[in-house]
Amino acid sequence: MAITTYAELKASLADWLLRDDLTAVIPTFISLAEAQMNRGLSHWRQETRSDAEIDARYSDLPADWLSPIRLSVSTTNGPAELEPMSYSTMLDERTRSADVVGVPKYYSISAGSLELYPTPSGTFDVTMLYRGTVPALTDSATTNWLLTYAPDAYLYGSLLQAAPYLSDDARIGVWGSLYENAITSLNADSDKAKHGGSGQRMKIRSY
Repeated sequence: MAITTYAELKASLADWLLRDDLTAVIPTFISLAEAQMNRGLSHWRQETRSDAEIDARYSDLPADWLSPIRLSVSTTNGPAELEPMSYSTMLDERTRSADVVGVPKYYSISAGSLELYPTPSGTFDVTMLYRGTVPALTDSATTNWLLTYAPDAYLYGSLLQAAPYLSDDARIGVWGSLYENAITSLNADSDKAKHGGSGQRMKIRSY
């Protein structure tokens, strides 16, 4: 059976588990698998760009935020990259400078919010490139890039979550190994796509 949609994934899980009485809990297995994949997957398809107008010390992070990749702020001289700073160092800097305001140069993730330093002296356009969560599958959102690209990760990850529920300890090792292989392969493919070039420069002939 092909696995291209949420419905097909649920049907495949029922087939693999040889059970027809798990309709109510199979979506939970899938949700738990998605949570585990978000912790272990690092793929370029997770990279998301978000633009925001920020005029305060703290700002809400995007709902699908997992971890930052690169943040930049628009200035009169063009975009400038924001440098990451630990919360404790930023607090020390605020104390030392009497909490100066100005063009933000640093950022920190604190208490689930984006914190900028110096505190913005006005409204600034901030571009956030970050690693986002895999879009969750639902009855209305029936597919996503991961199910299309790696249905095996979804299948084995969901089977792994089903094993404890079914007290099927004998297959936890099998599902776990297949799942880890799928995630490792995805991460390796992403690394090759982003960094696997030969390093040779294209020669441009001028006339």
